[in-house]
Amino acid sequence: MKTWDIFCRVIDNFGDIGVCWRLSRQLAAEHNQHVRLWVDDLHSLIRIWPAALDIDEQQLAGVEVRRWTPEFCTKIQVVDVVIEAFACDIPASYIDAMAEQKRAGHAPIWINLEYLSAEKWVEDCHRMQSPHPATGLRKTFFFPGFSPRTGGLLRENNLLRERDLFVATDWLKQIGVVPQPGALLVSLFAYENPAVTDLLEACKNSDKQIHCLVPAGKILTSINQSLGKQLSTGDIYSKGNLYLQVIPFLTQLEYDYLLWACDINFVRGEDSFVRAQWAAKPLIWHIYPQEEDAHIIKLSAFLDAYLAAGKDQLPDNIRELWLSWNRNGDISNSWNTLVERLPTWQQHAQDWCDLLANQPDLASQLVDLSAVWGR
Repeated sequence: MKTWDIFCRVIDNFGDIGVCWRLSRQLAAEHNQHVRLWVDDLHSLIRIWPAALDIDEQQLAGVEVRRWTPEFCTKIQVVDVVIEAFACDIPASYIDAMAEQKRAGHAPIWINLEYLSAEKWVEDCHRMQSPHPATGLRKTFFFPGFSPRTGGLLRENNLLRERDLFVATDWLKQIGVVPQPGALLVSLFAYENPAVTDLLEACKNSDKQIHCLVPAGKILTSINQSLGKQLSTGDIYSKGNLYLQVIPFLTQLEYDYLLWACDINFVRGEDSFVRAQWAAKPLIWHIYPQEEDAHIIKLSAFLDAYLAAGKDQLPDNIRELWLSWNRNGDISNSWNTLVERLPTWQQHAQDWCDLLANQPDLASQLVDLSAVWGR
């Protein structure tokens, strides 16, 4: 067993803490590692894991959780493995303590857990080392990804088995959802997006009834602007073949259940994007916008891999839908085509999930890396 410090700075939304919390729990529960998670925004953790408290130190789901403040304690014992998530810059005093350990012949393993990307250069940079200019400590860059030459994706040992045993109707009743007879169940989790107007119109005019579940969040602002309403948790809007229901913001565990329960999932950021792939359901990704359309490059790189793995005739439709959703384009034609060919779309999602499941998961690869480099 090794000791781990994971440093998480919450920049925006719930992606950073979502990834770090899943990783922390899996390292503790499945690999018997002692994990200490440092997070600067406990309120974000509380939103996705309500058992968390707004206190400086706590034990939570087998993980030691600490509040990360600017006045970082200089007496903290350095651990075996140090992870700075998404280049969050760990405290200078902690780096000094790591350097002392190095001089004593016990340098910790220092890993920069990077953002997820399907771009080809990631494979070349995965596990690349960089010396710290002042201390000589080696930092390893660890890239999650979708190919065997990357660090893989977070996936708990029993995740797919639990998914296959899940009974959707029982759980949906618990959150006040009774699926409309014969309707497609769609989850809509996204950033603010003007393209939602086209989506809502397409659903209203769809040949199939669409029961759309919207967890309370950013996309609801765009929906209300489009509809001229002030919908909030518990409200329902119905017109044409659209039956839209606003549900509560969900915990991390509950969000998996939502993805498993729905026929089609709109997701955003990184954490929900990965979980939707393990759901093996058709998905549409709203990637976090970046300057100079850098996010579109990342989106297109994923689409290249995702669509090349399919055996169907839907690549053009899926690409058009994803790019239109992220560029505020007209999504109605591609959406209608994919809904009409839903079984083929579903098979594509299942095939992709099966392909990813054959690769080692991210937590296991981190543990293997620490075992090799810790000798």
